[in-house]
Amino acid sequence: MSPWSLTHAQSAPAWPTRPVRIVAPFAAGGSADTLGRLVAQKLSDAFRQSFIVENRSGAGGVVGSEMVAKAAPDGYTLVVSGVASHVLAPAVSKVPFDAMADFTHIALFGGPPIVFCVTLGLPVRDLREFVSHARTHPMAYGSPGTGTQGQLMAEMFRQVARVDLAHVPYKGASPAIVDLMAGTLQSTSTTLTTASSQIHAGKIRAIALSSARRLPDYPDVPTFVESGYPSLVATVWFSLSGPAGLPADIVQRLNLEVRRALASADIRARLRMEGTEVNDLDAAQFTEFMRSEIARWTPIVKKSSARND
Repeated sequence: MSPWSLTHAQSAPAWPTRPVRIVAPFAAGGSADTLGRLVAQKLSDAFRQSFIVENRSGAGGVVGSEMVAKAAPDGYTLVVSGVASHVLAPAVSKVPFDAMADFTHIALFGGPPIVFCVTLGLPVRDLREFVSHARTHPMAYGSPGTGTQGQLMAEMFRQVARVDLAHVPYKGASPAIVDLMAGTLQSTSTTLTTASSQIHAGKIRAIALSSARRLPDYPDVPTFVESGYPSLVATVWFSLSGPAGLPADIVQRLNLEVRRALASADIRARLRMEGTEVNDLDAAQFTEFMRSEIARWTPIVKKSSARND
């Protein structure tokens, strides 16, 4: 390195020297937005610079993600990535980015499991009784929409349990929960975050979770695993990514601070209330996790009615 280059490198300002934008590619108030804002506040404190969340919703997270894929890899534009935008959306239809090649994957936040619920009027208390009932009665389940993880988990359950369940796609999870409470829908498959308040209020009955083990705040709700379906483990996870080519030192610093934020008592307490499980992976481990999730879910989407070629 020349003397000028050495001097220039030593005098170069350390990142970040101006506000960092984190694009949340879903509407305000959802899990992506909530997780993004919780982490952004911690990053602002850690780096002594503003991390600002900007909502750019549309096309199942594709619109905001595409914007970040095309941004400069300088560390000032990041995205709340996740299974919906980077795994399921590309499997359902063609999207204007490659989830691996066009992004640098930084850190995994985690997310809530899927919960399978039934209306209180249905004479079933657990998954075994539900399967038995479904084999002798016409049954339907609602989901937040075609191609969502709620639908795909229910489709996997339908296949392995060998039951005939009609799919009723909704435009979001909340309307399905309303119909479930009213008794006009028999069951739903959606995120625990969405259904948690009504489960705790006793207005709907949760009979299975897609978490690997029972959750402390839901001790009476068994998992699909312990109900006899070991392959039905999944979370609706979210994460932090940037454009391809993001400098390794920025990635490492962000990964460290995100993991530190997720380990903090206040964030853990907040997310536990919503059924969100956090993770602790380094950037390389998270990148491999992203790759494995694509490999897992793409064939499931292709076998389901969600595919839109």
